Amino acid sequence: MINQNNLKKIIFDYTFIAIGSVIMSLGLIMFLVPLKIAPGGVSGLGVVLYHLFKFPIGVSMLIMNIPLFFLGIKEFGTKFGPRTFFSFSLVSITTDFFDKVMHVEAATSDPLLASIFGGIILGLGLGIVFKFKGTTGGSDIVGQLINKHTNMSVGTGIMSVDFFIISIAGIAFQNINLALYGFISLYFSSKIIDVVIDGFDYARGFYIISEKQDEIMRAINKKMDRSGTVLSGKGIYSGTKRDILFAVVTRKEDAKLKEIVKNIDPLAFVVIANIHEVVGNGFRTRY
Repeated sequence: MINQNNLKKIIFDYTFIAIGSVIMSLGLIMFLVPLKIAPGGVSGLGVVLYHLFKFPIGVSMLIMNIPLFFLGIKEFGTKFGPRTFFSFSLVSITTDFFDKVMHVEAATSDPLLASIFGGIILGLGLGIVFKFKGTTGGSDIVGQLINKHTNMSVGTGIMSVDFFIISIAGIAFQNINLALYGFISLYFSSKIIDVVIDGFDYARGFYIISEKQDEIMRAINKKMDRSGTVLSGKGIYSGTKRDILFAVVTRKEDAKLKEIVKNIDPLAFVVIANIHEVVGNGFRTRY
């Protein structure tokens, strides 16, 4: 039995998977499909079939995804379940709906702009789908299959499939520029997916080695209302043992901590790292 909270969570997830799927469709129809830019995956093959044979892109994506979906279930079990089927089916339906029923026109005639913004919008939709535990089938499943039967990672497998499909599109259209635009679209799509799923880094980690460690710690505590941790270290060359102060601050506090360290000890050795997520007092949770 599904309790009420779980049901609400499922409805919430499916709602956003649907939103992501519709956004993907708009990215295809408004930017990529009209200018023959294949973004990889089954949608890339769909673009080729659409322009060479006038075959509806949504129908072709659905036809290609269904056998891959059942192959995924056979190889990996039910994790390629309802959410995957829901997402790729909705992308297929809404893509043809926007194209054949709504007659949505291209947003631009410039292929570079189309590849950039098409990739951004496609990545936004894909990122939302992935964030809410859905997948769109296609090269995702092929990448997992490659990983299972070879030593290649899933990410490398997916990129290899997308690279092959974009290259095929360039050959089919006899235009290398279209393949290059496809790679541009793929690049922006992958970057936006990462941003949607992981967000931007919102904290900084400071590793501070200084002869004035205690003074720096007191300043951080007093002027920034922050704390830190003292780690034990040892120089590789000298063998000298020394303490390392580790402190985490928000991006807005980054400059202030740099100034504190510089004012107290201009000779301090400082390493600054981007922090994706911090769980604990004084920091907001990401999710």
